[in-house]
Amino acid sequence: MRVLIVDDQRPFAEYLGQGLVQSGFSVEIASDGVQGRDLALGRDYCLVVLDLRLPGMDGYSVLKAIRQVKNMPVIVVSGLDSLDEKVSCLENGADDYLVKPIAMSEFIARVGLHVRRACSPEGSGARLQIADLVLDLARKRAERSGQRLDLSRKEFSLLMVLLERPGDIISRATISERVWNMQFDATTNVIDVAIRRLRRKLDDPFDHKLLHTVRGLGYVLEQR
Repeated sequence: MRVLIVDDQRPFAEYLGQGLVQSGFSVEIASDGVQGRDLALGRDYCLVVLDLRLPGMDGYSVLKAIRQVKNMPVIVVSGLDSLDEKVSCLENGADDYLVKPIAMSEFIARVGLHVRRACSPEGSGARLQIADLVLDLARKRAERSGQRLDLSRKEFSLLMVLLERPGDIISRATISERVWNMQFDATTNVIDVAIRRLRRKLDDPFDHKLLHTVRGLGYVLEQR
């Protein structure tokens, strides 16, 4: 399995790369945003580790370019310890956000988690269904009334969390932990934004709505 590290701080990139190699991964390093973008789009990787402050093209632009084409996991590893930065990256498709300096044990654990999630067949052919909505976990595909829903990886994960317990109210804390691997922060609107985007694809084109907000408690997926 091959990981791409995009970071202009060569000693830090090599530090992460050494840990990955010792854990069984192969590693390629890009030292600027343009090279990182071109490698990410032109080759196959199981995961991308991305810094934000990059010469040539900043990390936000690299992330957006990747998300327009590919769904592989992207972990942002940055020296910017700002809530706004974290929320912006998560809203634009990052799977995780780690702040430098980072312990190697935590880094490897996060990488392993996202690689397993991306590669797991989620039950080897299992399907989740409610009304005319079908989620094919093995193929990472969602359909409603036979029409394929063009979901991002985060939207698919969010829908899966809701569809695992149809009719139950799923709290924001549960969604935050299951989808973003982080504790719920009431000061951010990342979940609201994700729900709005999912609802536009899941419900807006159809007469019968399945995704409902339960004010003060969370969200529920059910046929009413």
